[in-house]
Amino acid sequence: MSVLLFADVSDGQLSLDATAKAMTAAKALGDVTILCAGNSAAAAGAEAASLGATKVLVCEDAALTRQLAEATADLIVSLAGDFTHIVAPATTDAKNVMPRVAALLDSMIISDATAVVDADTFERPIYAGNAIQTVKSSDAKKVITFRTATFDAAATDGSSPVETVAMPASGGLSEWVEDRLAESDRPELTSAGVVVSGGRGVGSEEDFKIIEGLADKLGAAVGASRAAVDSGYAPNDWQVGQTGKVVAPNLYVAVGISGAIQHLAGMKDSKIIVAINKDEEAPIFQVADYGLVADLFDAVPELTNALG
Repeated sequence: MSVLLFADVSDGQLSLDATAKAMTAAKALGDVTILCAGNSAAAAGAEAASLGATKVLVCEDAALTRQLAEATADLIVSLAGDFTHIVAPATTDAKNVMPRVAALLDSMIISDATAVVDADTFERPIYAGNAIQTVKSSDAKKVITFRTATFDAAATDGSSPVETVAMPASGGLSEWVEDRLAESDRPELTSAGVVVSGGRGVGSEEDFKIIEGLADKLGAAVGASRAAVDSGYAPNDWQVGQTGKVVAPNLYVAVGISGAIQHLAGMKDSKIIVAINKDEEAPIFQVADYGLVADLFDAVPELTNALG
C-alpha cells in the first residue's frame, strides 16, 4: 500500500502538529509520501521531511494561494497515480479540498476517521460522537481525512528526500481575493494543550472577559459553546462542539456550560475535564474529572487571582 498525505500548510508554514498526527494514521496504511503545496511551500517541505516519509513532494505555484480547493484538488489528482490512499488531517483546508478530490477520483470520502482497522476499513464518529461507525470501502483509491485529536504525533527525527513537482494547468475556476483574519497571541484552539471555554451562563460578551483572563493566566486557548456563540458572547471561530471545532487538550475547563451532547462531541476526548457550574445537575458533571458547584462570577476571578 502507498499513501499520499496532503500536509496542512498555511501561508508557507507547516502545521506540524496536525500533519504529524495524520502521519501516525497514514503509517498504519503503508509507505507515506507527503505533499506540501502552496504559493510558498519549500520551508514547509523541509520541515515535513523530519516526519520520516518515503519522500516529500513540494509544489509552489501562485494558483495555490490560500489553498483554493479547485486548484489544490487538481494538483492532488494529478499526483494520485499509483497511490492507494489519499489522506489528510481533518483541518479546515482539507475539509474543503478532499471531498473535491474524492469526486474527481470517483471515490467516496471517509471523513473524520478516528481509527484504522485495516487498509479498507476505518472508524468514524456519528450521532454527535455517541456512536462509532465502521466504514469499509472497496474504492481503488481511498480518500480519507483523519480527526487528529485521536492520534499521537509522529516523531520528528527522520530525514526524507524532498522533490519538486509541477502544478498542472489550472482550470481557472476560482481565484483568491483577500483574507480577513482575526489575530491572537493565544494558542490555536484545535492544537492547544489547555482550553478554557465559556457557555451561556457567562451572560454577556463583556462578562466573557473573565473567561479570557483565566485562559491568559493558564496560557490557554479560549473556546465557547454554541449557545454562547449564538448569543453573541464569543466569535464563531471559538465554538467547540459538533458544529464547531473538535479539541482534545490535556486540560479542558468548562465554565458556565451545561454540557449538551453537541458540545460534548467536541471536547469529550480531553485528558482532564474541569467543570464550573452553579447547577449541580448539569450534564457536564457526568463527564468531568473535577467539578465545582459554584457561581462562576465568584469562582473564576478567585481562581484567576490564585494563579497570579
